[in-house]
Amino acid sequence: MTIFEKSLSSPSDAPIYLKLATVTMIWGGTFVAGRFVADSLSPLFAASLRFLLASVALRVFLFMARIPLARPSPKQWLQLALLGFFGIFFYNLCFFYGLHYINASRASLIVALNPAVIGLASWLLFKERLSRAKVLGIAVCIAGASLVIVSRHRPISVSNDDAWIGDLLIFGCVLGWGIYSLCSRELNQSLGPVQTVTWSILLGTAMLWLTCAVGGELSMAALIHLGPRQWMSLMYLGVLGSALAYIGYYDGIRKIGATRSGVFIALNPLTAVILGALLLGEPLTPAMCLGGGLIMAGIFLCNKPLAHPGKKGI
Repeated sequence: MTIFEKSLSSPSDAPIYLKLATVTMIWGGTFVAGRFVADSLSPLFAASLRFLLASVALRVFLFMARIPLARPSPKQWLQLALLGFFGIFFYNLCFFYGLHYINASRASLIVALNPAVIGLASWLLFKERLSRAKVLGIAVCIAGASLVIVSRHRPISVSNDDAWIGDLLIFGCVLGWGIYSLCSRELNQSLGPVQTVTWSILLGTAMLWLTCAVGGELSMAALIHLGPRQWMSLMYLGVLGSALAYIGYYDGIRKIGATRSGVFIALNPLTAVILGALLLGEPLTPAMCLGGGLIMAGIFLCNKPLAHPGKKGI
């Protein structure tokens, strides 16, 4: 039995795996929910509303759990502001603007590059062991993403020649999430996942609303004209896809580590592609299916534990 099989068979870890699987499937649904909102609100206003709802949900959660907000040190304030900027502000602007150009399925397959990017960055910045399987996984992920990007499908609202703008914006999501994941490690241990997520979301929300107000994008008329489907999508994005899912994911990282948690991200694009086809009628080209399969295979290789821990990676 391999190390991976032994770890999965551990009864004590079963609730963690169930939680991580649920979290990543919820994240897969955020791409579909984002498409429902993208045509009704400006990207900045949509992101601001999403995280206002997330902030309220987190404060209610802390109140009911009787968990007081921690008082970060000056150094932790700077780290949290960095997380709020890249993980909340920057990521969500790229997310909502990107969904104006490309569909949910395509976006989710590009975002699936996250584990490969994080693994490569961990090796470069933190000198973490990078096995041959992980190197192969990164290469396979990049090949799969390239296949998805060069494939062409029915555009959302712009000419097919402009789809590269959406691809580039969604790559911004990969960059933002990579920085968020790497820079949150120390805070997850010192403050804990609940406090780290709460403060980063509160700070990121403040950045979004300040920018929204300065840019003159606050619109009561747009809110009044939102239908039930858009409000349900915002609730899904804010409460499930942000507040609860972020806490669940980082609790998993704290308990079993980023590598073992990361393998579950393979469920993210799979869920988004299935829901996109069922709920949005998005086309699935053979190239996209093949590229998505390569990405998920690469994710598995990137997160596959070493068979012999004593051996050195490359």
